[in-house]
Amino acid sequence: MDELPIAEFGFPGELRDKLVAAVLDGSKTTTTGLLQDFEIDEEPLPVAGQRSAVIDSGGKRVGVIEVVDVRVARLGDVDLRHAVDEGEGDTSVAQWRAGHEQFWHGGDYRGWLGDPGFTVNDETPAVLQRFRLVQE
Repeated sequence: MDELPIAEFGFPGELRDKLVAAVLDGSKTTTTGLLQDFEIDEEPLPVAGQRSAVIDSGGKRVGVIEVVDVRVARLGDVDLRHAVDEGEGDTSVAQWRAGHEQFWHGGDYRGWLGDPGFTVNDETPAVLQRFRLVQE
């Protein structure tokens, strides 16, 4: 598992702990990142079959996921199945969007980005990943 790329869900802390627990219990099988994050980090988009080590807030590797599907879509085009499969308890796309906007418009993300006024809208390109847990 040491040679695998790292899969980080959110920033270390309460949110990451919640998301990692959902990955490990199987309720989280999708995730969403902004396309700009991959561009800023100069990372290629994930591809089906790619495996990554999931880390917790302490940086400990706690599992391995395998990408099943990746697509780039406008935030305005995220569908209910993807939103529900994020495993955060959302029952509508609007609820999912509100939670994700809270993250992207929050201090941690804006601080990482270096843009205190950053906002997303329906046209913002997002990377939608579907994955499966292959090892705990």
